[in-house]
Amino acid sequence: MINLNGIQVKFGDFLALKNIDLNVEKGEFFTLLGPSGCGKTTTLRTITGFIIPNSGTVKVDSKDITHLEIEKRNIGMVFQNYALFPTMSVYENIAFGLRVKKVPKAEIKLKVDEIAHKVELEPHQLPKKIAELSGGQQQRVAIARALVTSPSIICLDEPLSNLDAKLRVQLRNELKDLQRKFGITTIYVTHDQEEALTLSDRIAVFNKGVIEQIGSPDEIYNRSATEFVCNFIGDINKLDAGFLNRTGANARGVDTAKSCYIRLERLYVNDKQENHLSCVASVENFEYYGLYIKYTLNAEGTLLKVIEKNSGSPIYNMGESVTVSFDPANVMQF
Repeated sequence: MINLNGIQVKFGDFLALKNIDLNVEKGEFFTLLGPSGCGKTTTLRTITGFIIPNSGTVKVDSKDITHLEIEKRNIGMVFQNYALFPTMSVYENIAFGLRVKKVPKAEIKLKVDEIAHKVELEPHQLPKKIAELSGGQQQRVAIARALVTSPSIICLDEPLSNLDAKLRVQLRNELKDLQRKFGITTIYVTHDQEEALTLSDRIAVFNKGVIEQIGSPDEIYNRSATEFVCNFIGDINKLDAGFLNRTGANARGVDTAKSCYIRLERLYVNDKQENHLSCVASVENFEYYGLYIKYTLNAEGTLLKVIEKNSGSPIYNMGESVTVSFDPANVMQF
């Protein structure tokens, strides 16, 4: 549905986007993920028309919209700070786009009432000023305003970043439910890896103006295409050559000349299986999270972080000697 081909964006001498190519399918929840300054928001603003690229094309349903005016693109936008009008009521904020399009007053009321119901805003909230609403309610207003004009695409630029952790988790679940309910093609920008993995059908991982990898959350996490993606997505252990040689991983297909990594949950404590390699380690530290425990182990100078499910059995104590094991097939090599 959305096609970016050879997109380059420059700000003076700075090349912000370098030959960006990506395709987003109709109805897909597609996330642009990466650290600050990597180009993800610039890409979003290029799709919405706030930025015109120096070269390349933006197409929607095979129609070239690269130079089309913002208001003619039929794309809804939810900004990081929501960009709501503080002097207007909730109703007036939601109705704003319809009034700009000169939709009849009676039709505006029907559409506003309908979309407010769908995003779970109560009728008694519609006359309120924006300042009277909680952060979560303001987010719903911003989404309702973006959806009320029936756009074919909705773009969201870090809409949860200003909320506290508990509300962020709650609202990202609601956001995904809303997207499924409407079936609308969604482009979502975030720097939060967990948010991206939880929400997305597919993810594009950005780094310094280029896309390092595009794939499903499972592909991005378990089959990282580059060392940057491997390090950026989730917590991970870097394995040194000494550790790999001591465990015999070099004889099991692991190239110790490469940068080698393994996820925390792919290491096992006192649970060696038939195809596993192992070594002795001591417990240096642990962090108790309730559902799981994160251990830091010292394997002859190599520090390893390991996640163990909290089964209710006694936890390993500081200084305790344990066996740590792993399947060499789970080592990612770059």
